[in-house]
Amino acid sequence: MSELQGKVAIVGGSSDGIGYAIARRLAGDGADVALVARRGEELEAAAKKICDETGRKAFTVAADIRKAEDCERIIAAALVHFGRLDILINNDGAPPLGDLMSFDDVMWDKAWQQNFMSVVRLTRGAVPAMRAAGGGRIVNITALSVLQPMPKFGLSVATWAGVIGYAKTLSLEVAADNITVNTICPGRIATGRLAKVFGAEGDGAAEVEAMKAKLKNEVPLGRIGQPEEIAGVVAMLVSDSGGYMTGTTLHVDGGRRANLL
Repeated sequence: MSELQGKVAIVGGSSDGIGYAIARRLAGDGADVALVARRGEELEAAAKKICDETGRKAFTVAADIRKAEDCERIIAAALVHFGRLDILINNDGAPPLGDLMSFDDVMWDKAWQQNFMSVVRLTRGAVPAMRAAGGGRIVNITALSVLQPMPKFGLSVATWAGVIGYAKTLSLEVAADNITVNTICPGRIATGRLAKVFGAEGDGAAEVEAMKAKLKNEVPLGRIGQPEEIAGVVAMLVSDSGGYMTGTTLHVDGGRRANLL
């Protein structure tokens, strides 16, 4: 029997990238998954591919986690469809890049809703269901920049820093319920966002490859990570093998941690 057989997971941002890799891995390990993202067509295609490859059930909820009502709808829909909830993966995209002095209150509020309040709301909805199931696993996906700040990344750094503090505190409050709470900070991972963030707009294939080569040189392991490698860490944390790990902040960064706080 697969280790996650009979478990149900909600995975945010799962139409592509890291979120898709996580949903695919958890389904491969035996879980049924509720895939969440804003883009409905891409989400349906991702769910079909996972079902075809793994034989598990994949259910989709097209939703905007920046909205409180959508967070409530995600939890409710998963519970109606599957009847239980064991795993919550808080994952989404990231706010825009730019100088901190350039962001007005509207931009700050959008970033806060996307990166922090979505985690609070989805977790608040998930914990009662996990208690009813006898335990659960919550994993938050942020980024290495929250621990090793970079210019232009201020919206993400400031709001995800709140997630780390929230997760560490929550882990103490729900430990007696057999619920673990952990946060992963990925470094350089080969997703569509990587070229968008580190390459110039309109770059061609040659320029993108040159950018990737430069980034590889910054990583001690000498390569950019793959989404599946983040998924592997998540799979360990949500399994029985990871049941004694909670309140942690994990750097999955190829050894690139020289300036971490």
